[in-house]
Amino acid sequence: MLGSGTPNPDPDRSGPAVAIVVNGTAYLVDAGAGVMRRAEQAKRAGVAALDPAKIRVVFLTHLHSDHTIGLPDVIHTGWVLGRTVALQLYGPPGTSAMATHLTEAYSADIENRRTGLQPHNENGWMVDAHDVTGAVVYRDSNVTVTAYETPHANWQHALGYRFDTRDRSVVISGDSRPNDAVVNACNGCDVLVHEVYATKGLLQRSAEWRRYHADAHTSGTELAAIATRARPKLLVLYHQMLWGDATEAELLAEIRKGFPGTVVSGKDLEIY
Repeated sequence: MLGSGTPNPDPDRSGPAVAIVVNGTAYLVDAGAGVMRRAEQAKRAGVAALDPAKIRVVFLTHLHSDHTIGLPDVIHTGWVLGRTVALQLYGPPGTSAMATHLTEAYSADIENRRTGLQPHNENGWMVDAHDVTGAVVYRDSNVTVTAYETPHANWQHALGYRFDTRDRSVVISGDSRPNDAVVNACNGCDVLVHEVYATKGLLQRSAEWRRYHADAHTSGTELAAIATRARPKLLVLYHQMLWGDATEAELLAEIRKGFPGTVVSGKDLEIY
């Protein structure tokens, strides 16, 4: 878990970013604030695959800023540190346009580094972007990645992902209100990484925010019902929304009241 946070700035939780590491290769889901700093921290802690220069494949769940604001960091820091190939980027419709606009936004930086004295390579700044929806969207010798559509407020397309390796299955919800798609995607998976909010915290928000979060996100009670049906061997919480005086312990208790399986509240740099 590189980042478990939300749009709210929290020095203990970077923006949403989950790394699936298989046979020394990292696959990144979302690119929230601070992602490359966390990747460097993970590398220094012994996860060599998270060397920022080695991050070459990124999947976006949706295009909200808290899930994408670190994308320029992934693109350009990776290049400066020595990535020699185009970043492979997959996400919902609009992803390719975002990549194009980011290249335009950083065109002065790219031109300066390519034509000045700084040592560089010619391809590391490029992005090979793919707009995807449901179905298998990526496959290599390590992993098969299947996207599934999720309901998230008024986004026309938002995605979750299932990663299948030779010996493990991991499902990531992205931001989503309760739905059957994540249940079907997991279906006894090894790890389900799911967003969540504390019901106690929601009740302390305004009526307008309560309406939004009910349409966009999943409460602890709702997640307990989802996990009971999905049957993951391990449920990992991320993008935890507490608010007010709600605590992490209360959020876990809310879920454990309805879900008999193993659940942990994810934290930055922890490995599951």
